[in-house]
Amino acid sequence: MFRKMMGGVAAAAVLMAAGAGHAQDFSAARLSDGIRTISDDSFQGRYPGTEGERMTLSWLQAQYEAMGLQPGGPNGQWLQPIELKRYTPARPATASWSGPDGQSRPLTVGTDIVLRAVSNDGKADVQNAGVVFAGYGISAPERNWDDYGDLDVTGKVVIVVAGEPEGDLFNGAYATNYQSGAYKADEARRRGAIGVITLVPRVGGGNDRRRTLTPGAADTEFSGAMTVEAATALAQAAGVDLAALLPTTAGGQFKAVALPGVSLTVSAEETIDTLVTHNLLARIEGSERPNETIVYSAHWDHVGGEEQHPGMTGDNIFNGAWDNASGTIGVLETARQFSQAPRPKRSIVFAHMAAEEMGLLGAYGYTADPVWPLETTVADINIDMLPLSAPTKDLAIFGKGQNDLEDRLEVLAQAEGRYVTDDREPEQGYYYRSDHFPFARAGVPALMPWHGVDLDEGGTAVGLPAYQAKFGADYHKPSDEWSADLDFSSAVENLTLLYRLGLDLANGTDWPTWKPASEFGAVRARTDSARQ
Repeated sequence: MFRKMMGGVAAAAVLMAAGAGHAQDFSAARLSDGIRTISDDSFQGRYPGTEGERMTLSWLQAQYEAMGLQPGGPNGQWLQPIELKRYTPARPATASWSGPDGQSRPLTVGTDIVLRAVSNDGKADVQNAGVVFAGYGISAPERNWDDYGDLDVTGKVVIVVAGEPEGDLFNGAYATNYQSGAYKADEARRRGAIGVITLVPRVGGGNDRRRTLTPGAADTEFSGAMTVEAATALAQAAGVDLAALLPTTAGGQFKAVALPGVSLTVSAEETIDTLVTHNLLARIEGSERPNETIVYSAHWDHVGGEEQHPGMTGDNIFNGAWDNASGTIGVLETARQFSQAPRPKRSIVFAHMAAEEMGLLGAYGYTADPVWPLETTVADINIDMLPLSAPTKDLAIFGKGQNDLEDRLEVLAQAEGRYVTDDREPEQGYYYRSDHFPFARAGVPALMPWHGVDLDEGGTAVGLPAYQAKFGADYHKPSDEWSADLDFSSAVENLTLLYRLGLDLANGTDWPTWKPASEFGAVRARTDSARQ
């Protein structure tokens, strides 16, 4: 029931959306039943590559088949295989540098530097590569910021400062993508660099642990970290005062500096084993523009059980009822609404992503090898952890200020006496932590709703501490289990709005856009001609 009388444009928008589809019928009981099923102990915590994966995807496929949806994966299949390459050092890495005098000087791995081979063959063999200091390693045309300037870094190793400059020129309390090591590696590789080293006060561990390579990651030879002290020695040999240079990197006028006469030699080798997991995709083909696609996504996986957490006493199955059986069933139930409505003009894909808990790897796998072209993907609406509370006035989203999907959602929310807000937790960097982000990074406008806290009854004074208590008690803990006491009132409200948003997009002709200050607008612009 609407909280207050609708008026004007907002009322018209909702009535048009409802008329184009049907009266939404999201059911708290169906949400509860679905979550109860796939978060049962028998699903073993839904870890990729296990019987729990097979059971989850088999169950989801059966639901979509019963609805009459088509497979949305490659070659008319339900499943998209995702190969996860897991790297383990085969031997200790070595590194050395030489200055203008030609003398080789060793760098102690684990003390001066840590490094990992990240090329697709698991080997790094870099001999006497030139070295460049590139400040933060950021090129942000929308902010008139370019640390590289005109310097050619082809075949060189780039040293960068961690993070991003503070202040409103970037995003204030909310970090941007530019602070991430993945972005810096992508930008360096795009410019021809063969390795990226991040400056740190001291190096830590991690040089001997197995890690999983992100599908589609920059294929540089290696990545690593180096102490400021070690980097200072390299710079001094080149006649560069690093201590004086570092403070200039935050002002926006800095340009990359080569270290003349200095070269770096690196050798590392990793063994590779492969874990095969799967995304599941269901599809409703559009009636008029089938090549234009709206994606609803959610990750099906969680963090496993006894096999992944040996030695635990008591309950050792991480059922993941909230994270993310709730989002998985939310996408499934959204598909149910569309399956009962008139066929949309654009296609809709319901994507259940693998290995989010391992680093968004299923979504990265999809965007690295998309089944449906990203340049004609209208938007991604991602659902990770539905709100479990009584009705709220607010609909929180990750990444507020990024694209105009939030404005479209705001119109729909206002018609029901609600409002869109940010996630209120800038220190968490949430926009970069779920499956919408690989879509955003690839330029596709992406929206991620979150848990509201402004309760209809009690406001934030009651809702915020209740949310914080639940999150603290259950997030990534065995206690995240289904209960008959779970409240799906807010979840039903949010899903109804997200359905209407997708319905408007699916029957529209325009394309959501990134806002001028977004770091993802330039990526989307590279494919503008495909959307003419």
